[in-house]
Amino acid sequence: MARDSLTQYREKRDFGKTPEPSGTFTKKSKEPVFVIHKHDASRLHYDFRLEVDGVLKSWAVPKGPSTDPREKRLAVPTEDHPLEYADFEGVIPEDEYGGGTVMIWDRGTYENLRKEDDEPVPMQKCLDDGHVTVRLKGEKLSGGYSLIRTGKGKNTRWLLVKMDDDEADARRNPVSTQPESVLTTRTLEEIAEEETA
Repeated sequence: MARDSLTQYREKRDFGKTPEPSGTFTKKSKEPVFVIHKHDASRLHYDFRLEVDGVLKSWAVPKGPSTDPREKRLAVPTEDHPLEYADFEGVIPEDEYGGGTVMIWDRGTYENLRKEDDEPVPMQKCLDDGHVTVRLKGEKLSGGYSLIRTGKGKNTRWLLVKMDDDEADARRNPVSTQPESVLTTRTLEEIAEEETA
């Protein structure tokens, strides 16, 4: 399953030019991981990624995640990424797909909160159903978040929404107040300058 789901990812990239990982399908941890990349491509956005069945399921979130439950953030599905991408930070050449600077803005593990008969609903079924609910245990973000699919066909969209729990905070704006990498504490500008020097 993992090999097939990475076909689109590999077809879009020339690994002789890009430093991005091609993927070897290794399981990283007992708990599934999440990572949020800040990506300065043609437009600055955040990539929200959840480990599911050996790959990182991914959504581009133009405004980045919020800690305010009243905020509904557009999340556009993108191709699956290899697990190794959770550790990727660097500069993708401009002539490559997704060119620009990539930072690990947040990362950690997550817990699937959807249950039926006191058993977790498999994450792939949650995705198929269009309703994912997880508890993030990150360095910047924690608590419950939902990914909700709306619309059908060409009008299909996903929304990323913070759950109204103890970690919700309408006054906090981590996208603005915590711009550095959790891996290296560098800014996007520092990563671009150091990686291309």
